[in-house]
Amino acid sequence: MAKRKRHKKHEEHVDESWLIPYADLLTLLLALFIVLFASSSVDVQKFQAIASAFNNEMEGGSGVLDFPSPVSNPSMSETEEQENLKAADQKELQEMQEKMTAYIKENNLQDKVETTLNGEGLLLRIRDNVLFNSGEAEIQPAHLKNVQEISKLLVMDIPRSIIISGHTDNLPISTAQFDSNWELSAMRAVNFMKEILKNEQLDPRLFSAKGYGEYQPIASNDTDAGRAQNRRVEILILPQGETDQSTNSSTQ
Repeated sequence: MAKRKRHKKHEEHVDESWLIPYADLLTLLLALFIVLFASSSVDVQKFQAIASAFNNEMEGGSGVLDFPSPVSNPSMSETEEQENLKAADQKELQEMQEKMTAYIKENNLQDKVETTLNGEGLLLRIRDNVLFNSGEAEIQPAHLKNVQEISKLLVMDIPRSIIISGHTDNLPISTAQFDSNWELSAMRAVNFMKEILKNEQLDPRLFSAKGYGEYQPIASNDTDAGRAQNRRVEILILPQGETDQSTNSSTQ
């Protein structure tokens, strides 16, 4: 009987095509974890570097991480923060102006004291005859109470730089005490500042005094009414973060 030809069995080849989608799935999961990790970080540069590296490794189509970073741009956040601080600062200045206006009305000083809020800050303008006798730099005792009340209005939650300036009309002055309007205006500013700083809640380091003489008029010096407006003391409360770069008690 003829022997049957024996054939050697060959093992069937295992289909490994499933490994390809499985590897892709693992890659996607890894990418997802990277995205979640990067989303919790504020370092945008690191996030973008990781995204770039994974996108380069993946072939075809758009990268898994090829989308805008979920982390906000630091420069934009800083800009928004500055705008918010500026808005809060402006609101506080407005509240201060309201308090000053209320004080002015209560004491019937509308024709002698006024406030203005502008880009430079909050300005309180006081006619000289509310504080001084003509040609003198000493505050009249009868008006010291007003100065003390004004000092209370300058106490703020967030301290600010404050400039006190003296101004005169253009009529020349020459007395035993003052040779010029410059000297008179500077000494008035200094004396007013010294009286304000008797309030121990105020920081002297934030105050400066200036004398402008006749050189910053707000009205015409051709009339008595105009000259009366020009003779004044001003308190300028600067916006938060701004400082006066000049030396205290300077004349200009």
